[in-house]
Amino acid sequence: MTELLGRHVVLRLATDDDVEALAAIRATREVHRHWRGGADMEAAVREDMDENDSTGYVILYDGQIAGWIQWQAEDEADYRAASMDIYVDPALHGRGLGSDALRAMARHLFDDHGHHRITIDPAADNEAAIACYRKLGFRPIGVARASERGNDGTWHDQLLMDLLADELTPG
Repeated sequence: MTELLGRHVVLRLATDDDVEALAAIRATREVHRHWRGGADMEAAVREDMDENDSTGYVILYDGQIAGWIQWQAEDEADYRAASMDIYVDPALHGRGLGSDALRAMARHLFDDHGHHRITIDPAADNEAAIACYRKLGFRPIGVARASERGNDGTWHDQLLMDLLADELTPG
């Protein structure tokens, strides 16, 4: 599907035309703190778009790019699950756009792709993201210690969270 609809957002498959706007969002202090990428944000965005094992969408709000969401899948039958990553323009935080985008993507992964479980792994100190994910029904299942190198060069913990299809909160 090239477009997914939330209550307030539209998710559209990302294209090269979106790189500049996504790079500007990714360069903000709040997003850059939790998303890898050096000085060249456009290259970092292109790298995410070019990942063979993931599918990236832009988050549109009022027709403007408000962020990025992507998903990956483990398709081996005995371990089948999907995972998601997201960032939203800090100027738009607090409006429910992230949870709306995540809910739309989760429904897509559950209903259209037949997944029964989704994981997400925010930085363990990203309290706002963790609160957002909890609202959707994600539950913490463990901490991956020193599992992600930050842009500051130090290792950080990630909180692994998961969501089963019947746990997605309505919204």
